[in-house]
Amino acid sequence: MLRRVLASSRYIMIVPVIGTFLGSVALLLYETIVLFWSGVTALRVGSLTAKSVKIFAVGIVEAVDVFLIAIAVYIISIGLYSLFIDDKLPLPKWLEVSNLEDLKGNLVSVVIAVLAVLFLREAVAWDGTHDIAAFGVALALVIAALTFFLMKNNVRRK
Repeated sequence: MLRRVLASSRYIMIVPVIGTFLGSVALLLYETIVLFWSGVTALRVGSLTAKSVKIFAVGIVEAVDVFLIAIAVYIISIGLYSLFIDDKLPLPKWLEVSNLEDLKGNLVSVVIAVLAVLFLREAVAWDGTHDIAAFGVALALVIAALTFFLMKNNVRRK
C-alpha cells in the first residue's frame, strides 16, 4: 500500500507545474501589455529626441528581461511536468529533460541570458555619471561561473 501511495504521490507535482505555468503566462501577458502601451505612448508623444528614444530602448530591453524570466519559469514548468507527470511529452530536443540536472542546465542557460540583458539595460540607460564597469565585471564573473557549471555538468552527462 505504501508503495502505491508513494508512486502516486508524484502527481502532487502538478501543483508547482500549474503554478509556474500560470506565472509564466501572467508575466508574458503583463509585459506584452506594458510594451504595447510604451510604444503607443512613444508614438503619441511624437517627439523623437535622443532621450525619448533611449528611454524607449530601455523599456524594450526591460521587456526582454521579463520575457526571459517568463521563459525560465516556463522551462521549469515543462521540466517538472516531464519529470514527474508525463515523460512522453513531445518537446524540441533542446527542451527535453531527463533528470533534474538537465532542468538546472536549462535554467542556468536562461539565467546567463537574463544577466547579459541586465547589463545591456544598464549600458543603454547609462548617462555617464556613474561607473558601470564594476557592475559589468561582477556580472561577467557570475556568467563565467555559471558557464563553468554548465561545462562541468555537460561533461559529467557524457
